[in-house]
Amino acid sequence: MMMKKLLFVFLLALTNVAFAQNSPAPIKLVDVLLTPSHADWTYKTGEKAEVEVQVLRFGVPVPNVEISYEVGPEMMDAEKKEKQLLKDGTGKINVGTSKVPGFRDLNVSVKVDGHTYKSQSKLGFSPEAIEPTVENPKDFDAFWTEAVAEARQVDFDANLKFLPEYSTDKVDVYLLDLRTGWGKKRLFGYLCKPKGEGKYPVLFAPPGAGVKPVKPYTGFAEQGFISLTIEIHGISPLLDADSYKQVSSAFGDYMFANLDNRDEYYYKNVYLGCVRCVDYLCSLPEFDGKNVVVTGGSQGGALTIVTSALNEKVTALAAFYPALCDMTGYLHGRAGGWPHVFRADKQATMATPDRIKTAAYFDVVNFARRVKVPGFYSTGYNDHTCPPTSVFSALNVISAPKEIVITPISGHWRFGETNDRSLDFLREQSGLE
Repeated sequence: MMMKKLLFVFLLALTNVAFAQNSPAPIKLVDVLLTPSHADWTYKTGEKAEVEVQVLRFGVPVPNVEISYEVGPEMMDAEKKEKQLLKDGTGKINVGTSKVPGFRDLNVSVKVDGHTYKSQSKLGFSPEAIEPTVENPKDFDAFWTEAVAEARQVDFDANLKFLPEYSTDKVDVYLLDLRTGWGKKRLFGYLCKPKGEGKYPVLFAPPGAGVKPVKPYTGFAEQGFISLTIEIHGISPLLDADSYKQVSSAFGDYMFANLDNRDEYYYKNVYLGCVRCVDYLCSLPEFDGKNVVVTGGSQGGALTIVTSALNEKVTALAAFYPALCDMTGYLHGRAGGWPHVFRADKQATMATPDRIKTAAYFDVVNFARRVKVPGFYSTGYNDHTCPPTSVFSALNVISAPKEIVITPISGHWRFGETNDRSLDFLREQSGLE
């Protein structure tokens, strides 16, 4: 038995050494650099766009290399597929233009020494003029006013459990679960409170997409907010990983569940749950009675805009690359927002009159129309998950004061500098600066 244990320890150590010796490189051996002729990657409709391409190995152009590239409207079939020989490792690609506001996508690939390397760049054409395709239902306000009023009739029945293992010398962390609707509808989340006497602004942080456990984040509380970070499916984040994985597999594609019925669609309870989370934060005795902010990205960005439109207590928001924007874009020959419910490959089964009608009551564009508080918004051009065409469809209809920060090179992620800027915005709006 002892020999087996020693052998196991030896093999484990050998594996760790091998891994350390073969850890993955943090950069690519060959880079495909794409440089648009406009520094901001943005053109006017009808203006021709050009992109310089460089294939670099060790930072030096690779001579006599052939690239393959495709050009076309964002998320649509390519209009042009061609090859080009770069004698000195550099060249230029004509991306063409767009006669209507939107984006064009350039995808480039190259094979060097048997290995394939890729890069992509999306260029915007008058994105500030993109108009949404989704219908704005006449009874939209009545539907949601009634739904919110009904949800607010339900007592929170909140449970708080102090979590010393997650708390710090500056922040107390609690596991919160509260009732957000009739019956057994509940949400879980982590409530983080700054230590010390006083009144604080509150911050609500809805999650990105998926069925996964959330982790406590004390950073907002360290910035001076009472914060609440939640999950949306009614599953305790304290479940062990294996149990959570088993529970998660039962949810499937929740974003499509009951989309043919506006009263039963999955996101109805989610939207109302977010409203009630803000209500709960505002009921805390430590709340300063005035400042309520919401922030999130992707699905969390969508829920940020929705919550800000539905809950009159919200005073400011910061949303990154929001999902669920202009979902019907695909039905009009252009990119639509996540979860891409009406994409060409799904239209045969999903694009029914009932689903299209229901989607309009949950599309973030229609909530963006109704935002009345200052907002910080940010997105990138290279995002395939929440395509910029769909995001600009929402941003362009917001009439409230807004600061929009575009980092064209970013995909479905944000730079730390942009995130810091959003926090500065929220702190300033909350009187913490």
